[in-house]
Amino acid sequence: MTSSSIVLDQKQAVAWIWMNRPDLHNAFDETLIRELTEAIIALETDHTVRVIVLAGHGKSFSAGADLNWMKRQGASSQEQNIADAKHLARLFAVLSDCTKPTVARVQGAAMGGGMGLAAACDICLASDRAFFATSEVRLGLIPSVIGPYVIRAIGARQAFRYFQTGERIPAKIARDIGLVHEVVEDDGLDTAVAAITDALLSGGPQAQAAAKALIRDVENRSLTPQLHDDCAVRIAELRASPEAREGLTAFLEKRRPVWMESTSCSPSS
Repeated sequence: MTSSSIVLDQKQAVAWIWMNRPDLHNAFDETLIRELTEAIIALETDHTVRVIVLAGHGKSFSAGADLNWMKRQGASSQEQNIADAKHLARLFAVLSDCTKPTVARVQGAAMGGGMGLAAACDICLASDRAFFATSEVRLGLIPSVIGPYVIRAIGARQAFRYFQTGERIPAKIARDIGLVHEVVEDDGLDTAVAAITDALLSGGPQAQAAAKALIRDVENRSLTPQLHDDCAVRIAELRASPEAREGLTAFLEKRRPVWMESTSCSPSS
């Protein structure tokens, strides 16, 4: 499927969402924001999709906001500005809350909203030529909408620096501060993505969704008896599920579980 701003490609159980504004370094405008949001929502409910990869055509993953779009926003009413900002906020929320595994494939620039997309994905793999930035302050703005996701990834201490300086963050430093999981040579990026999606396809889909829910629910909770009980109930419920029974049976029978019948992750774009 191809639209004006994105290209969707599915190889068996892996869906690729390609941002498709290469001449503008996949900069955000209202159309890209809407189409990304709609694509993620559609893939969330598509039972043939197990893993979602977010990528960008051209030299950059995404350079953030389209300056012409931002200029139009600046001339809009306060009400319209708030509405547009809420549309952008919804994109990041939909991506972050997706129950399926999400992977960011980052090359070149990932600035502003592009960095936010990388942070909102479960896993981020980057080329050694990639760089990140929350450069909004250099335009008299703040990385407000992406802030919760970037801070969750890099922590408040690092955010104090990069939110205020707007400086570029090379891929290896981005890895060191927690934004990126793995940095590879530019020509090895697709191989790295294939390896991680293959690993994701080996897991039970219901268990992965439950694992994501567990992380969200316990991340900022204190270690209390209530938390211990909650975690005990979660594993007890999963143990009795058909997926868990299939996983254990497959292991004992030395065969692949049924959810691994479709395992492909290579893009065609």
